[in-house]
Amino acid sequence: TIEQINVTPVSKLTFILAKLIPYWLIGFIVLTICFFLAWLLYGILPVGHFVTIYLFAVVFLFVVSGFGLVISNHSATLQQAMFVMWFFMLILMLMSGLFTPVHSMPEWAQMITRLNPLRYFMEVMRMVYLKGSGFFDLLPQFGILLLFAVVFNSWAVISYRKNN
Repeated sequence: TIEQINVTPVSKLTFILAKLIPYWLIGFIVLTICFFLAWLLYGILPVGHFVTIYLFAVVFLFVVSGFGLVISNHSATLQQAMFVMWFFMLILMLMSGLFTPVHSMPEWAQMITRLNPLRYFMEVMRMVYLKGSGFFDLLPQFGILLLFAVVFNSWAVISYRKNN
């Protein structure tokens, strides 16, 4: 259990990585299944390379897992963490450009989307699938996602209290 692990002499970083690695593996399996289903059911293949998408997916998984850990560290119960994460994920999805293009949003909403890591991952997916963009075409998105990953994961490690 978590309580038993908390009393071991494991560092905070090792403990957090041990919690996240299974979710990262599941994320890549689901992404691969989605690629296969997009090809099988709709005949959709990216114009660009799958390697580019997987590279950005690695960084995005770091962002989302770091964000989830920050919420988990600041929540008192599992139910509170689930509700807070649901709230943020709903807002992030609606403001990512998935359903409504960012350029058609009002100016104030476009400013808010700059703080949304999912927006940048959506841009990557569109650019790789539709335009065939390579890594160097996506350097701005890579830098921003990397910044989000560093900030959220650093915050998660710093805010983790092992004695809970």
